[in-house]
Amino acid sequence: MTRKNNRITSFKFKEGDVLVGKYKVLQKVGSGWEAEVYLVREMGTGIERAAKFFFPHRNKKNHNLKFYARKLHKLRNCPILIQYHTQEILEYKGQNISFLLSQFVEGELLSDFLKYQPSRRLRPFEALHLLYALARGIEDIHRVGEYHGDLHSANVIIQRHGLEFDLKLVDFFQWKTPKPENRQDDICNMIYIFYEALGGQAWYSKQPDEVKAICLGLKRTLILKKFRTTTKLKSYIEGLEW
Repeated sequence: MTRKNNRITSFKFKEGDVLVGKYKVLQKVGSGWEAEVYLVREMGTGIERAAKFFFPHRNKKNHNLKFYARKLHKLRNCPILIQYHTQEILEYKGQNISFLLSQFVEGELLSDFLKYQPSRRLRPFEALHLLYALARGIEDIHRVGEYHGDLHSANVIIQRHGLEFDLKLVDFFQWKTPKPENRQDDICNMIYIFYEALGGQAWYSKQPDEVKAICLGLKRTLILKKFRTTTKLKSYIEGLEW
């Protein structure tokens, strides 16, 4: 059997499985290129955690795991991010599997949330509240010189939708040393999320001038000229008059 055929691409944990004698599997909650995420319960405390199990061939020398753990620890005072808890190692099919335990966040992905809205979109005033919540959260990350690098509607979890949006972000995919261009990407991606939440191209011509003055036709140069920083974007929204 070749080494490639030994690669683990799914863990297939089942509800009720007990891992490393401490965690009971409740359900699978997601999967991606580098890992699978399960909801588990600490048997000793009853606390529910999110457990991210890294595929060994995507986590050589624990590079990806260390990146996530260190990044989340550095940004532990940013409320929009999930809080890191600890690291564990599990033996699975003769291989050591590293996994991270972090805060479990109830809610749904923004991409799913939008599917159930009237016409699969938000009204302008709602979308502005969404953008403001994003900008306020990303501002904390940018303030310490970091960035997210992979902002899109499938990486945003909505915990509550009422007078305001309570958001959490998942997944950092960039490994580079932070540069101004990375934070600029975050700004443009936030505005694209805003545009998408409003219904995208099909509804753009019908949007009020206040919306178009933020989206700016999704032209990067115009967006970054007007909103050089996340703080500028947040302050602009705060000063809007309807």
